[in-house]
Amino acid sequence: MQNISNFLEQHKIRAADIDIQNLVETFNSEMNGGLEGGDSSLRMIPTYIEADNEFVTEVPVAAIDAGGTNFRAATVKFTRQGKLELSDVVTASMPGLDGEISKEEFFETIAGHIKPITGKCDRIGFCFSYPTEIFPNKDGKLLQFCKEVQAPGVVGEMVGKSLLETLGTPEKQIVLLNDTVATLLAGKSSSFGKEYDSFIGFILGTGTNTCYIENNINITKTKDLDTGKSQIINVESGNFSKAPRTQIDIAFDNTTGNPGNYSFEKMFSGGYIGGLCLYTIKKAAEEGYFTPSSSEKILSLSQLTSEDANNFISKGSSERGPLQTCMTTGRDEANAIAIIESLIDRAAILVAANLAAVLLKTDKGKSPEHPVLFTIEGTTFYKMKNLKPQFEKYFSEYLSGERERFYEFTEVPQSSLIGAALAALIE
Repeated sequence: MQNISNFLEQHKIRAADIDIQNLVETFNSEMNGGLEGGDSSLRMIPTYIEADNEFVTEVPVAAIDAGGTNFRAATVKFTRQGKLELSDVVTASMPGLDGEISKEEFFETIAGHIKPITGKCDRIGFCFSYPTEIFPNKDGKLLQFCKEVQAPGVVGEMVGKSLLETLGTPEKQIVLLNDTVATLLAGKSSSFGKEYDSFIGFILGTGTNTCYIENNINITKTKDLDTGKSQIINVESGNFSKAPRTQIDIAFDNTTGNPGNYSFEKMFSGGYIGGLCLYTIKKAAEEGYFTPSSSEKILSLSQLTSEDANNFISKGSSERGPLQTCMTTGRDEANAIAIIESLIDRAAILVAANLAAVLLKTDKGKSPEHPVLFTIEGTTFYKMKNLKPQFEKYFSEYLSGERERFYEFTEVPQSSLIGAALAALIE
């Protein structure tokens, strides 16, 4: 058998094959194109949430978190000292999971969950993590649901307005936002009393996305903005289309349900990296990098999740997953581990380029007294073996010398709920 390093080098699936400087420049160019309304794979969606403003304290707010299959709500209040007070917590399943329901049933179910909370709050923050077009009044029109939620009548509707009407309180204030924006705001809430130059939110779980604070003067595609102010921009970074994809990346993308879309996300997010690992290992088997007995089993394997891939390379795990059953020799096992670890290492440098580009775009964090705070959420970022430490290494190496910036990382429990509350409390 050939040395597996030859395979990794030939197919250019190593971190060493990524020109991080070129990738950062390209990502920044796409960011600028998206802000100008030009041809760009980064949508750069305005949220109309002015995160640099102060938030109100001692005022209870109804916070709602709806995303995927889970629904949560609570009464949230921040004290004058910045302490978070959480009460009246509600946990339920998203309506529409057990079969198709009407628009009316959808909003009546949600209203039933939150009516006791909204009865004592004039403001509502709603983290609604489905594709939604946000408008200047901070309400949003649903573009589509994920396949799990079946409520087609809600698509095209103004979510906040419909919910307030169902509650019988159309006069109340409601702010819609997604989970990445909520993550940024949750970091801001946890920074009470500290001096940060700016805030960035990043999620790397099943999917990936980034948001940051942009000056309105640079958002030229949107008219009538106050050019003296700023707002959070939802980058939709998972859809970045100009990363240096290999033939393996392209071929794997063609096996997914939406080829050509969210190609950056498919290179490293939790919803795809397991499948990418399996596709790459199968390619190596076809090219003779595994023994015939292992190759036969590898090629018959139909699925590998990111958790499976992680368990396989984590030798302390008691359950190494389906890939372990395919390995007939120690060298085959080592080769499969080398491929997965190489893809994770590459993922780390891709994430580093993504976040470095966004940090440099803010033009903030130039002094140690005023760093930029990154709030990062997502099981893939924190649980995938070696991803976080390798990311931190590539990130710090790139942001050195002339590009030196000062920054901190944080993780905030219940970030979507807390961020939703803060969105409604920003003046």
